[in-house]
Amino acid sequence: MAKQGPSWVLGTMSGTSLDGVDAAMLRTDGHVILEFGPHAYRPYSAAEQATIRKAFGQWPGDPDVAAAAEVVETAHAELLSRFSGAEMIGFHGQTLAHDPAQGRTHQAGNGALLAEALNLPVVWDFRSNDVQMGGQGAPLAPFFHFACAKWIKASDPLAILNLGGVGNITWIDPSQPSPETPGALLAFDTGPANAPINDLMQIRLGLAQDEGGSLAATGRSDEALVKAFLAQPYFYKIPPKSLDRNDFRAFFKKTHRLSNADAAATLTAIAAACVAKATEHFPKPITRLLVAGGGRHNATLMTQLRQRLACPVDPIESVTLNGDMLEAQAFAYLAARVACGLPTSCPSTTGVPAAIGGGQISRR
Repeated sequence: MAKQGPSWVLGTMSGTSLDGVDAAMLRTDGHVILEFGPHAYRPYSAAEQATIRKAFGQWPGDPDVAAAAEVVETAHAELLSRFSGAEMIGFHGQTLAHDPAQGRTHQAGNGALLAEALNLPVVWDFRSNDVQMGGQGAPLAPFFHFACAKWIKASDPLAILNLGGVGNITWIDPSQPSPETPGALLAFDTGPANAPINDLMQIRLGLAQDEGGSLAATGRSDEALVKAFLAQPYFYKIPPKSLDRNDFRAFFKKTHRLSNADAAATLTAIAAACVAKATEHFPKPITRLLVAGGGRHNATLMTQLRQRLACPVDPIESVTLNGDMLEAQAFAYLAARVACGLPTSCPSTTGVPAAIGGGQISRR
């Protein structure tokens, strides 16, 4: 039986940038945001990152998946045990592979184990149902983005951009009554964001990221490479559409000839140019772009966005939302929707034929 009324839900996110696990509390009835609660972050160690990274591109049963899943489950259990007052958990897991064209997606981590360890119901495996029904299975945050637009009392079309390992964007018409209403949302992956920059820094310099975009700021982007990147078929495909973290790995070999600074500058320019290209698909122009995710801390990337877009570009904190915790909050919100029997995706967000719910619930 579907749950009725508001709940405190604890949501989690472990993104493809592999920085760590975010967790955040949200009070919601599955329709509107009622209150934001505590949040916390648990970084992955270098060894944990290496274990997960080794399993990228692998599917259940492949050699390195069990070790990666154990890291993910242990890290989440450690972080979530710090919280009190949650009635339910929304557990995203760690995406290792995503291939909607073949009707499959893989997030490592077993929600049933977490339910047992934490003695709470866990909603998890959010993407599989959408993919099996013909959708892209991503992005899934748009329904929460719609609730955020209502929370800040927006009236005109706007967009929320999440710059994680891969970038995803949600165009929102906040005048519509619900996220599944035709014309309320359009969402899709813009292209690579932090992942190739982080990979470059790790491989060449042994660093986790280009802190603040400082290396990219000293380099010069290869605009011919940026132009060639945007000429690929993905950027002309009508959304909704989604990407795997490694979809453009072959292309990025072209940056091997560049210096460290020029390669960082080029990858940063590509991330921003992908977002500018994405706006060409919007049904109506936006009045502002709000940026969440780790990429908004990259000053060089934010400057690039402002140079390439024709609207104000601001970190999402400018409207009092938390850009570091937005995706964790999103999976708290989606968990509440699953518990209430409400849809979590629709044709304009993932390309699924009709508005559907996803996720399974493991009881304690």
